[in-house]
Amino acid sequence: MEFLVVDDLTTHYTTEKGSVEAVQNVSFSINEGESIGIAGESACGKSTLGLSLMRTIQGGRIISGKISFGGKSILDLSEEEFNKNYRWKKISMVFQGAMNSLDPVYTIYQQFLDVLKQHNYKGDHGEIIKSSLQSVSLNEDVLKKYPHELSGGMKQRIVIAMALLLKPKLVIADEPTTALDVLVQSQILNLFKKLKKQGVSFMLISHDLSTISEVCEKIGIMYGGKMVEFGGSAEILQNPKHPYTQALIQSIPKLRGNEKPKFLPGSPPALINPKPQCRFIDRCPEAMEKCKKEPPTLKTDSGYVLCWLYE
Repeated sequence: MEFLVVDDLTTHYTTEKGSVEAVQNVSFSINEGESIGIAGESACGKSTLGLSLMRTIQGGRIISGKISFGGKSILDLSEEEFNKNYRWKKISMVFQGAMNSLDPVYTIYQQFLDVLKQHNYKGDHGEIIKSSLQSVSLNEDVLKKYPHELSGGMKQRIVIAMALLLKPKLVIADEPTTALDVLVQSQILNLFKKLKKQGVSFMLISHDLSTISEVCEKIGIMYGGKMVEFGGSAEILQNPKHPYTQALIQSIPKLRGNEKPKFLPGSPPALINPKPQCRFIDRCPEAMEKCKKEPPTLKTDSGYVLCWLYE
């Protein structure tokens, strides 16, 4: 059963210089119990895609497209209805750099309470906070502490626990392992695996394909505001089709063999009023004349690729 369906989603920011096409015509779906990883360079639209699902875009707006969650079109809901029935209750988010967003002058318990009050939770506050902490393998002692008294890994677990507080079915995690050491990263990934077994689906936004492959059954590759390739994790990692996906995988250091990581020259395109062409054209080793037109959407075994090579 399709659990989350994003169809032709377009989200823009408005600036003095023009419209920033941060997310342009993005489509994908995941089934119930599945998780998706979103990979790509900085400023490619990954975070804006997550914020669009949460309907919390600052300085921008969803221009067009559809988002269906559990069979319900969430873009057709009023802000009041979405906040009451969906935000944090069915869809929640661990924001980028979230462990630094904890308020330094309030205890962890007070910050949990703020979330519950914001969403008008009427049940036993102590019980649901305790349950949320248990889900991330923390004991109640942390509730009395201030953020500066916790390690980076513990703060990240606290933020994840807050995202899980109202038992959502989908958690959007934006760079949840950034700035953590390797051991703590491993702990966070193992936590996600445990939560998946309990029925939580994830949208894991990351630069790191190896991190995504640990948790997610499907992968979407974003470049220049577009999802240039989407499919099953095994297909994307073992048989990447889009030249950008290939370049991403070739940039990952290998533990075995003498093959060195390859550097992708150039920079991502500006997204203010971009030309109607393939957005990877200036960096693509396979670029040809027809790439000056918008690339077609071509089906693969488990998804699609936007590239003239497979016309």
